[in-house]
Amino acid sequence: MLVRGIRGATTVSQNTKTDIVKETSTLLSEMISANEINTEDIASIIFTTTFDVTLEFPAVAAREILSLNTVPLLNMHEINNPDGLEKCIRVLIHWNTNKSQKDIKHVYLNNATNLRTDL
Repeated sequence: MLVRGIRGATTVSQNTKTDIVKETSTLLSEMISANEINTEDIASIIFTTTFDVTLEFPAVAAREILSLNTVPLLNMHEINNPDGLEKCIRVLIHWNTNKSQKDIKHVYLNNATNLRTDL
């Protein structure tokens, strides 16, 4: 098996615990479903947020909603680019798989669809 990266991003309408957990769990669920991931094969997940998303760690959604309690999770902030997308949560799943890079399906939701119009 190889380790492949799956990218995803979403936005929240408000900087609230509820919105952060809800939108992150929706994004993770879509990423897992689109790629037919067995969660036992997830090596780790990195979450980043823009500086206006502060009231909850996105990893809470992975642990509490999706029960990914044995997966190493890391939360970080993006660089504070004044031209960047606001209220954005980005996810990078490291996944042990035999799929080729071209078969990986990256997922962008809400206002984050503007980040990758090619997908």
